[in-house]
Amino acid sequence: MQTTKIGVCNLCEAICGLRITLEDGVVTGVRGNPDDPLSRGHICPKGVSIGDVHADPDRLRRPVRRVTDESGATRWEEIGWDEALDLAADGLAAAINRHGRDAVGIYLGNPNVHSLGSLTHGTAMVRTFRTRNKFSATSVDQLPHQLVAHLMYGHQLFLPVPDIDRTSYFLVLGANPMASNGSLMTVPDFPTRLRELKARGGRMVVLDPRRTETAKAASEHHFVRPGTDAFVLLALVQVLAEEGLTRPPSYVDGLDEALAAVADFTPERAEAASGVPAGEIRRIAREFAAADGAVAYGRVGVSTHAFGTVCQWAVQLLNLLTGNLDRVGGAMLTSPAIDAVGTGLIGRGHHDVWRSRVRGLPEFAGELPVAVLREEIETPGEGQVRALLTLAGNPVLSTPDGARLDRAIGGLDFMAAVDIYVNETTRHADVILPPTTALERDHYDLVFHLLAVRNTARFTPAVVAPEPGALHDWQIYRELARRTTKRLTARPGLRKRLTQRARLALSPTLLIALLLRRGSSGVTMRQLRANPSGVDLGPLRAGQLPERLPHRDHRIQAAPPLVLDDLDRLRTSRLTGPDELVLIGRRHQRDCNSWMHNTERLTRGRPRHQLLMNPADLADRGLADGALVAVSSSVGTVRVEVQASDDLMPGVVSLPHGYGHGLAGTRMSRAAQVPGVSINDLTDPALLDVSGNAALTGVPVTVTGI
Repeated sequence: MQTTKIGVCNLCEAICGLRITLEDGVVTGVRGNPDDPLSRGHICPKGVSIGDVHADPDRLRRPVRRVTDESGATRWEEIGWDEALDLAADGLAAAINRHGRDAVGIYLGNPNVHSLGSLTHGTAMVRTFRTRNKFSATSVDQLPHQLVAHLMYGHQLFLPVPDIDRTSYFLVLGANPMASNGSLMTVPDFPTRLRELKARGGRMVVLDPRRTETAKAASEHHFVRPGTDAFVLLALVQVLAEEGLTRPPSYVDGLDEALAAVADFTPERAEAASGVPAGEIRRIAREFAAADGAVAYGRVGVSTHAFGTVCQWAVQLLNLLTGNLDRVGGAMLTSPAIDAVGTGLIGRGHHDVWRSRVRGLPEFAGELPVAVLREEIETPGEGQVRALLTLAGNPVLSTPDGARLDRAIGGLDFMAAVDIYVNETTRHADVILPPTTALERDHYDLVFHLLAVRNTARFTPAVVAPEPGALHDWQIYRELARRTTKRLTARPGLRKRLTQRARLALSPTLLIALLLRRGSSGVTMRQLRANPSGVDLGPLRAGQLPERLPHRDHRIQAAPPLVLDDLDRLRTSRLTGPDELVLIGRRHQRDCNSWMHNTERLTRGRPRHQLLMNPADLADRGLADGALVAVSSSVGTVRVEVQASDDLMPGVVSLPHGYGHGLAGTRMSRAAQVPGVSINDLTDPALLDVSGNAALTGVPVTVTGI
């Protein structure tokens, strides 16, 4: 029997609405939902493939434990849930009982923010461990955004969103929304929205070291040397100040101090560092200031290098100084049905309350930079990580110096994972606990409605029934917290245990219903169930500041000392020479970070794993297009085919993020056949932004023939 159900794709931040066709419970077709008020019928290849994840023969459907025979060979053995949960709880509790609570390290991967159960119950479970050794994908992605939001506005997720549907000038740095459909800007169907921007006379200007899909569709594109974006952004701010083009709101403190601090970052200095002509920088600044609604947006490319925090601060200053914060067509605030920021559901964040044991790097919002995970495992002493729990993460592929991290994880006393795959990281686990997939569980986006370019609300019931005996992620987290706490010799007080138990007792769906009742939008769970495509709450609204500013005085802090102090490091930073190569990453619309490479629908066709290199750089080194080359950095060497591409700025080479599958012990048969290497076997955990975010962009490398 064929049926059609309304679903949602939560594989990326676009949260597109879907129409899913099923025959006897099997997904046979996926289309975009034209009735969805946010995604408007848009769908990308990942959304079309969401049924493939559910049907994937490589996916774990029962818990497994790792068994090593006398010859040293490893195999995976299915076990029951009680045995698996007890095994995980025994191993984690043993590490804590023997070595203290910091002996357990926890890593949360990107998929957690896309799962309602992980947001409601996963974070609560993590808190029950009380370890300081917590890590996540945040510090290889958007940590500079969150730190700047915390310092300037008072909350780590108070992130103004580009009003893309009404802007007239969209300035984009280090972002590729044509491929990503936005990031920290939920903007499904970006290609259509860009056409609409141009049709109303607007412009999109892109600065990027690669002529990306977004750059090719832009009104103009400028190459910029990787890692030098801060010089360009600060020069834009300097021009605004020098030429009197500022009109900031009255509720800002420290503007004079901020502008004085950047006075020497002139367009000429930016040109020498970045390659962007000084005249172009001045023109862009003037056009941005004169536009009727303009917004600057910087993403992964300007966050994942050594000055990501300075870059994100400068982006906020551009919008603030030109009067485009809280303005139609500028950087605006959402009004979600569940305001996870305003209600305190997501904490404000804090910085430098404690530091990492080995290198002394500060925490942010309770997490340490993942770049220190390896050293915290390898270095003996009090607080050494002896056991690891990963939640939907693959840090061996997605964090710096993955090869050495792989070896370190292999030496742990114990490891457990909540994951649906045996991958490059979870292959070291003693036990893996696989949750249901996205189609089998209810969903509401607590985070991405906060970042969406239009105010909507949508609740999506499970599309297919879970397989018999399966557990949702939130049920796993609840049981793991309960069983581990029960085994601890030094447990929290009774009141704290009861509070933790109560928070984990309610289902995510019930919690969403209660949170909707607390909100001021008037949206109810009954209304959302009656409108599965979603409820349209209208465009972003101007005039919400300063009342909604999280700082207690409702003012913006324009000159955070941490950022101003980092300007001296920028001034003295070493710039790459004319003959040096620097490495950047890249992402494709058909990829999903370090997973889904075992989905044939996404991986078939032309290979896209190669090292991209400008033809002139190939010629200078006597290399031929298609040749096998060795790419070396300070931490390692990989071998990969090189492909000539005029889309790369001279002096820049590019490898995709998330490749390098096929290590022994994995059970991802299709992924093992996908060629490529891990870019993070070249990235250096010593190269960090002041926030602690890893510098994955602008890595000095050499490329030689083999």
